[in-house]
Amino acid sequence: MPTAARAMAAVCLAIIAYFVSGMVMPLMPESTDFGYFVPLNVVLGLCIGWIVMGSRAGRGTTAAINNGFTGVFVLMLWGVGIQAINEMIRLAMKHRYDSPFEAIVAVFYIGIDFVMIIATVPIGIALVVASVVAGLLTEAASRKWR
Repeated sequence: MPTAARAMAAVCLAIIAYFVSGMVMPLMPESTDFGYFVPLNVVLGLCIGWIVMGSRAGRGTTAAINNGFTGVFVLMLWGVGIQAINEMIRLAMKHRYDSPFEAIVAVFYIGIDFVMIIATVPIGIALVVASVVAGLLTEAASRKWR
């Protein structure tokens, strides 16, 4: 059921995805073709905000902050996972893998590489602050517009 909390959570996570994507792009190698990187992450933020954060709104301030952390964690988990799968498919099209199992295992290694690249202090601080703000805004929307 559509609620203001779901809409607020979706918008907040979409904004977070947009700005964090902008922070990640300079960290990647210069030859990286980003393609649909930012739009995909924004749509992912909309979906996760609506499904994960929006359904958990209205339980108090502490739960709101935890909800923000959960939403951003899930956003990062799915974002890295989808981008790793995309990279694996790109490499598979160049015949880099001998078997399907090797390609599936490579997704995890590629994901770990991506996490190591984006694990920086500025991104960490941005994610923590954005988590708290998104959680509190979602809670405020839940209380104001029932």
